[in-house]
Amino acid sequence: MTNLISRAIAGIGSLLKELQVKRFLAVVLVGFLVLTTNAAPERRSQAVTSKIDEVVHQNDSQRPKTTGEWNKEARETEGAPGERLQKIATESAEAVKDFGSLYPDTAQRSASGLQNNNTSPGKDLSNQRQR
Repeated sequence: MTNLISRAIAGIGSLLKELQVKRFLAVVLVGFLVLTTNAAPERRSQAVTSKIDEVVHQNDSQRPKTTGEWNKEARETEGAPGERLQKIATESAEAVKDFGSLYPDTAQRSASGLQNNNTSPGKDLSNQRQR
């Protein structure tokens, strides 16, 4: 009886040595993800897609913003490289303008954040060093 128990314990020990912890955790994680992920999120994905489209097309610019829009425009101007270059230049200028309109707001928020950091108590180390 003791021999049977010791062989069972030895078999379980060797099985645990063969089973690597990293692989086991990977299998558990993948299993968790598969079991908790909805297999058919049809309605939810359509809602998410429409919400993303709204966010992407918030401003009034007419330039393409998605890969599909870029590909459609490329097909429309496929035979006319001059027209295509002109559209690319116009859209690039508009993109730079949109990006540039973000900078003043960001700079203002950063500057006010720096001012707040400089005036907060305990931040002035120059007086402490002189003592």
